Amino acid sequence: MKGFSSPNSPFSRKVRVVAIETGQAETIDWTVVDLGGAIPALEATNPMGQVPAIVTDDGAALYDSAVICEYLDAQHDGTRLFPAGGEARWEALRLQALGDGLGVASAALAGERRRPEERRFQPFSDNQSGKIARSLARLEHDLAALDGTLTIAPIAAACAIGYMELRDCRPGWRDRHPALAAWYDRFAERPSMRATAPPPAR
Repeated sequence: MKGFSSPNSPFSRKVRVVAIETGQAETIDWTVVDLGGAIPALEATNPMGQVPAIVTDDGAALYDSAVICEYLDAQHDGTRLFPAGGEARWEALRLQALGDGLGVASAALAGERRRPEERRFQPFSDNQSGKIARSLARLEHDLAALDGTLTIAPIAAACAIGYMELRDCRPGWRDRHPALAAWYDRFAERPSMRATAPPPAR
């Protein structure tokens, strides 16, 4: 398979973690892209020009991290990261959505902060900060679900928290949510997380 990723993207990282956890890391030939301009090869795969995106061995283009992760989960013989059905599946999907939402809000806030100060829109930043605060509170509330059997839920949450912390989107979050911070630090020691850690923020 061919893949497009960005080193800082929490969504690219989520897919790369899933690939490692399911024993498929060596099956994807990743192209690391700089999202600062047009990338014709990426846009030919994903019309939105967003990462992650992959092209399967059959030539099918897949994009959106949730879609790619579930595709990869269907390709291996081990324990599924996406439960097959019932309450366990809806819980995993709900928490994946929460983690992805945290990643989206963190990326939006980080992008707004990169704008010249005179062009920033404070209500937008406040809205994203509120989403981040509520997401962290809910993740700590649901910590038991993140700390059990490995599913897509803790992977999505940890990748989003890692990006949020990289961009310093919620200063003091560790003091506000010590149990979640302790869980994250443990999860971040997984080989798949260590292998996909983003470079230091510039």
